Amino acid sequence: MNEPMLTIEERSAINAGRWFSGLSPSLRHDILRCAYVRRYQDGDLIAARGDLAQEWIACAHGAARVSSTSISGKQITLTYVEPGVWFGDVAMFDGDRRTHDVYAHGNSTFLCVARADFKKILAEHAELYEALLRLHARRIRQLYGLVEDLNTLPLRARLAKQILHLVRSYGVPSLSNGAEMRIGLQLAQEELAQLLGASRQRVNQELKTMEREEAIRIEPAGLVVRDREALMRIAASNP
Repeated sequence: MNEPMLTIEERSAINAGRWFSGLSPSLRHDILRCAYVRRYQDGDLIAARGDLAQEWIACAHGAARVSSTSISGKQITLTYVEPGVWFGDVAMFDGDRRTHDVYAHGNSTFLCVARADFKKILAEHAELYEALLRLHARRIRQLYGLVEDLNTLPLRARLAKQILHLVRSYGVPSLSNGAEMRIGLQLAQEELAQLLGASRQRVNQELKTMEREEAIRIEPAGLVVRDREALMRIAASNP
């Protein structure tokens, strides 16, 4: 379902995005002037693998789940796109087809720029080329970091790093204890395991160990971070 405007909270999420907030006011204005809003329910398909790219997209509320399908037909979650993050620009640049499926995770809102408008903004703002190059460089660094972690860090450290990333992106203060942070993104342990390239059983074991150490608390609604410094120590460990 489409709506004509972002809510105040959704617009704040877009404007506060690390990348978008660094653009010049005139460029931000032209992007927002061309953009339109799409709202999705949990599980709705946003973009399909093999489709030609027609939109440049930013998450304004909720999350986008980027996934792939294995040879056996199992869907594997690769990452989640949080509010304030733009995506889909690679396919807009090279004109090739999209490489992954993207679904709404929870009821979510996205800001979209049509391909023709994206090309027009590029033609009028050389700044956008440079900004996208910086964005892609940051993504490449993050990708190399993930590959390095996968090959050098034990699952316990990688899990701690993932939880810290989730609490930075989706953390909300706990109502019962302001010193604790609840991860607002609802993830099943299987989905968390897919992000780490591990089995659900091993991730469950590590989560229970962290809970015994009072670094986190496992609740039916999700994870609560009790001691962020403890998680940071675990993430830095490399026996």
